[in-house]
Amino acid sequence: MKIHHFTTDQALASLRSSAQGLDDAEARRRLAEYGPNRVEGLRKTPAIVRLLREFTHFFALVLWLAAALALVAEANDPGKSMATLAGAIVGVIIVNGVFSYWQQFRAERVLAALARLLPHQARAVRAGEAVLLPVAELVPGDVILVEGGDDVPADCRVIEAFGLRVNTATLTGESLARARHAGPSPEEDDPVHARNLLLAGTSVIAGDARALVFATGMDTQFGRIAQLTQATGDEPSPLQLEIVRLSRVIAVLATALGVAFFLVGHALGLSFWENFVFAIGIIVAMVPEGLLPTLTLSLAFAAQRMARRNALVRHLPAVETLGAASIICADKTGTLTENRMSVERVFADGAYVDHRARAARGSATACLLETARHCHTLKFLTVNGAVEPAGDPMEIALVQAAQALGLEDCLPQIDEIPFDADRRRMSTLHQGPQGRVLHCKGALEAVLPLCTTIITAGGEAPLDDARRAALFEAQQRMAADGLRVLAFAHRPVAADTPRERWESALAVSGLVGLKDPPRAEVPDAIRRCHAAGIRVVMITGDHPATALAIAREIGIAGAEPRVVTGDELRHLSDTQLQLVLDAPDLLFARVGPEQKLRVVNAFRRKGHVVAVTEDGVNDAPALKAADIGIAMGMRGTDVAREAADVVLLDDNFASIVSAIEEGRTVFDNVRKFMTYILTSNVPEIVPYLAFVLFRIPLPLTVIQILAVDLGTDMLPALALGAEKPDPVVMLQPPRRPNERLLDWGLVVRAFLFLGPIQAAAALGAFFLVLYGEGWSYGTALAASDPLYLRATTACLAAIVVMQIANVLECRHPLKPAWSGNSGTNRLIAWGIAFEIALILAIVYTPWGQLAFGTAALPAEIWLALLPCALVLIGLEELRKAAVYRRRARRPPA
Repeated sequence: MKIHHFTTDQALASLRSSAQGLDDAEARRRLAEYGPNRVEGLRKTPAIVRLLREFTHFFALVLWLAAALALVAEANDPGKSMATLAGAIVGVIIVNGVFSYWQQFRAERVLAALARLLPHQARAVRAGEAVLLPVAELVPGDVILVEGGDDVPADCRVIEAFGLRVNTATLTGESLARARHAGPSPEEDDPVHARNLLLAGTSVIAGDARALVFATGMDTQFGRIAQLTQATGDEPSPLQLEIVRLSRVIAVLATALGVAFFLVGHALGLSFWENFVFAIGIIVAMVPEGLLPTLTLSLAFAAQRMARRNALVRHLPAVETLGAASIICADKTGTLTENRMSVERVFADGAYVDHRARAARGSATACLLETARHCHTLKFLTVNGAVEPAGDPMEIALVQAAQALGLEDCLPQIDEIPFDADRRRMSTLHQGPQGRVLHCKGALEAVLPLCTTIITAGGEAPLDDARRAALFEAQQRMAADGLRVLAFAHRPVAADTPRERWESALAVSGLVGLKDPPRAEVPDAIRRCHAAGIRVVMITGDHPATALAIAREIGIAGAEPRVVTGDELRHLSDTQLQLVLDAPDLLFARVGPEQKLRVVNAFRRKGHVVAVTEDGVNDAPALKAADIGIAMGMRGTDVAREAADVVLLDDNFASIVSAIEEGRTVFDNVRKFMTYILTSNVPEIVPYLAFVLFRIPLPLTVIQILAVDLGTDMLPALALGAEKPDPVVMLQPPRRPNERLLDWGLVVRAFLFLGPIQAAAALGAFFLVLYGEGWSYGTALAASDPLYLRATTACLAAIVVMQIANVLECRHPLKPAWSGNSGTNRLIAWGIAFEIALILAIVYTPWGQLAFGTAALPAEIWLALLPCALVLIGLEELRKAAVYRRRARRPPA
């Protein structure tokens, strides 16, 4: 048996304690045995090891190898700028490694947020005396005292309670306050829902209690969530996995080509060091050193745009992941709803009435609202000069509904019969000018048997069977719509009436249906998700009827949805669960933290990219396990925000749709700048192949390759990464999870079409200078020869000019370069201006000529390059038109 199944005496005996608590000696012994009552962290990999991993992954190792080879070449054959090359490559490795390491700190902040939710001190009973103790010193067997407004410091079994109600939303997701009592609770197997337990991380709304601590620290339900959150590792995003795959493919290909052409050069009779420099050049030309920095900056720009749309990105790769989401698992309370109770319907005098309209004095509605105004346990606090109610959200809603109709004055309360789970009602006694009045509210089944009359338009009338049936029918209708239904009654009480007779001969005034209303903007956001091919599934700890009513109201569920409860989920195997997930209309209710995590993982196993929107402590494991976790910024807990990848600053579910639009754009933009960057690899590699195969002077030096990859290409590539969303991006389904960044279409376009055009222009410029100044084939040129410097400079300039034309063509894979509004992305213009300014500085300034081995070019060389750029634009526009026509003729799928 579990402790909540025991009687009070059995619970105390099971922990060898008593109502007088433990003595100090026994408490110290148990503290040494069980440890302090706090959330502990799991053992983590040392920081230095995690840092070193960022500099030793496969892509980094290839760059380290290239830098080392450059230093060896500099030592044996100085004067070739190999040391500068090595320094530039090491700089790229360090920047990327430090940034990646920084991202890991977010996981460590989750633990601190969990710890902040627990109170710092608790009132405990030690040897029969109440003492104030640090929470960390509580041990199993301690007896503590709690009252309204307290946070629960450990898992406790209630042994005495007076009007006790708790808010368990942080653990269960339920928005309603729950009563707690001291009796056994054998009907509940799950301790989270046991009616005699107080769990760490929850809060007491009303009443007071004496409770027995039975679990502390990581043994509490709260601690289990903390452990589950920490144990759920940060999975790499789809974009990160794709970049890793792409990096390995390129790195392996670059290394293989370098080695292969080293052997080819050796076979053709080149010297060892010529071959060595050549192999390094092939590796450097093939590896897109600017890819990772450009990707990082592109994601940062997208994150800034998302922040302007109230979605704060805490983990940059999440920007693109959100765009790939095919499933959104959304919590109900505080995410789809407003996380507050409101009066939705009033049934009085045999009909539904408008509770917002002022009721006639003495009418059933007026009597009902009078009871709502008086019968509560709220405290009224002054906040910023205004008096505001604090306590049970349901009671706050009732009082505010009464106050809205002018019922501000409240008769003084002189006594109370508190609510408990067995009575299912509460009553308060007030002193009025005409005498004492009792107001009662509770479940209809608990209140109606105490009533003999009903308030009607003509005054009190006998409560006959027809009127009773009408009340029960109204209750059933409101409950079917997901409303929490309360009955209200009152009676005058003579001063000499015994207390046990107060709740008798009551006059029922009517029923009130309350609900946590959905956010106004959510239905439209759900429709936009459906139009974008994204499925929204509600996962909540709330009651199935409430969840279903909200789901239907916002458009998640249809006429016959599949509702899976936590109890049912507990008995489903993983295979059965994955079959259940195929249901077109699906929602989960009464589920716990581990079950939310299980559902998320099941969706992922089915190949979905899963986004989870949550706001409670119980949601942190699911937030971390999802491909992307989205927390509420205003109402969400610190734990949820720290575990999430994205935080909605306005708690607006509709902001997710805007964020998805930005995320989808990121993937398209990454492809744009990848096409742009990879295209320039071809004119960087071809000169080396020509150098080996045709025994010509090397048309492009390694340091000049870096001038393109880490210089002139960077800002234009970043500008492509900052392109705004295409208007049709949210009318398309999510991209396939297995869709590659580097697919065959991109490879053919970059390497087999645009790249060769650029390579032809680059070699043409190189030979134009050589032959124009009298060079003849077979004549060797020294590295410092002015003619050689001008020829390599012309090759470099040709690549840059062609890339200027290429950046315009890469803005869209199918639309003409002139179809877009040039003013929509000013970074393109700035990128081209930067590209021009940098190449002019490299060619015409002394420091540029010294650093990159260049020489000034005459104007006619630049003029000769312009037609080449126009040829690239013309051929690419013809390709786009041909592909567009072919797709237009393709029959729809």
